[in-house]
Amino acid sequence: MSDATPEIWFYHLERSTLDQVLPGLLEKTRDRGWKALVRASDTGLLDHIDERLWTYRDDSFLAHGRATETGADRQPILLTESSENPNAAQALFIVDGAELGDTKGFDRCFIIFDGRDETALTGARVRWKTLKDQGANLAYWKQSPEGRWEKAA
Repeated sequence: MSDATPEIWFYHLERSTLDQVLPGLLEKTRDRGWKALVRASDTGLLDHIDERLWTYRDDSFLAHGRATETGADRQPILLTESSENPNAAQALFIVDGAELGDTKGFDRCFIIFDGRDETALTGARVRWKTLKDQGANLAYWKQSPEGRWEKAA
């Protein structure tokens, strides 16, 4: 875990869904040797993500668990509604506008929002401005017409 200010990356979904994007980002996080914490404010969404990570590909799955389960501290990917970081994750994923909370200890935070949802888009803009005013280390990623992620800010 880092004591430095983390990078905070905004991922603006326009062409893809959370179901399509999150597993790939989690795979890349694990490829770095990092643990991940996926935070949502909606239990139903966490249930959906839980199922999706087991089934998103026919030949693979992403090992993960829930913060409310025994052994949460040993999970490489942890799904939670809590602001705690029980698995000492280096990467934090905010998937439904959940509170970012204290980012100390994380190397990178991902704020993934659906640009087709006006409420999510407005919330992301407010969050970006607030974090920018606080001097956060921000990056903004959007999809190209071909579906590749490109750093736009």
